[in-house]
Amino acid sequence: MNGVIGEILPSALGVAISPIPIIAAILMLLSPNARGTSVGFMIGWILGIVAAVVVFTLLSAIIPAADPTASKPIAGVIKILLGLGLLLLAGNQWRKRPQHGEAAAPPKWMSAIDTMKPVAALGLGFLLAAVNPKNLLMAVAGGLAIGASGLPAGQQTIAIVVFVLIAACTVVIPVVAYLLAAKRMAGPLDALRVWLLANNATIMTVLLLVIGVVLIGKGIADF
Repeated sequence: MNGVIGEILPSALGVAISPIPIIAAILMLLSPNARGTSVGFMIGWILGIVAAVVVFTLLSAIIPAADPTASKPIAGVIKILLGLGLLLLAGNQWRKRPQHGEAAAPPKWMSAIDTMKPVAALGLGFLLAAVNPKNLLMAVAGGLAIGASGLPAGQQTIAIVVFVLIAACTVVIPVVAYLLAAKRMAGPLDALRVWLLANNATIMTVLLLVIGVVLIGKGIADF
């Protein structure tokens, strides 16, 4: 089981280190309806991660079990394709980065956050977690590692819980911290929002590049 936990860590961190959802959560925490929208967004984010990784864990379980010492061409091809997909996303992020002296523009949907209701925030969190292409690729990688591991259902459940805890922590921690100490957290959260927005493209490019190369390496090792 420790091997599976180690294999899912990069993918879980890839979901966690997602500047746009973190910025969205911070904007909700600084909005007039901070408590309702931020908690709704957090719940949606967690549910989206759970749904994605569980679906791909179940799907990957249909890959025929193989001798641990034998090659695993099916899993290897999937990992290589996932890695190439992440490299393509990395290139796309780099092309969209702000030029020197240019301010980074937030996504247009963020302008609606101030008037957003908790249910809409929950739906947004779910979509950003479960439908976003980058997170989907990470969920596929995590689900593949868990579902094709051959572990008993109980240990697979533990691995899924670990994946979700790591992947969701960067949204959960600011929301919980704000709920516990709203006045003290407002300034630091706004500063973090500005920094993340300015460096979003660079963070995502490096992250996707590293995890993409790791997945390709693991895929090659399966042959």
